[in-house]
Amino acid sequence: MSRQLRSRVLIGTGAIALGLAAPLTAAGPASAKGNDAVMTSVACAHGGHLKLKAKHDDGRIQIELEVDSNRAGQRWAVRITDNGAVVVSRHARTAGRSGSFTIEKKIANLPGPDRIRAHATFKNRTCTATVVS
Repeated sequence: MSRQLRSRVLIGTGAIALGLAAPLTAAGPASAKGNDAVMTSVACAHGGHLKLKAKHDDGRIQIELEVDSNRAGQRWAVRITDNGAVVVSRHARTAGRSGSFTIEKKIANLPGPDRIRAHATFKNRTCTATVVS
């Protein structure tokens, strides 16, 4: 089974695409085919960091979202969509020394590409990331 990971970091209003185990590519959603995993990592506006990972698992797609703000006790609003349909809509609180939280969810693997978008907000902090699986 091949494994492909790609990472995208947003800085200010510009974007820099960084490929892991792949050459540099144009900015845009990271994508995977077959059983490949795909991950994107984004700096949030006004602080914080979001990682979004998706991989195929027994005919479904396993999604993992991590937000790290380095401050415990923050209540973030989180929304994850798959091809525009909401699959997660909830609040999560940062905890521990790292001031982070993780949300995991298995969703149906729809026909064709699955465009998974995560959006997390806390006060003026906003994080948005997209992967295509």
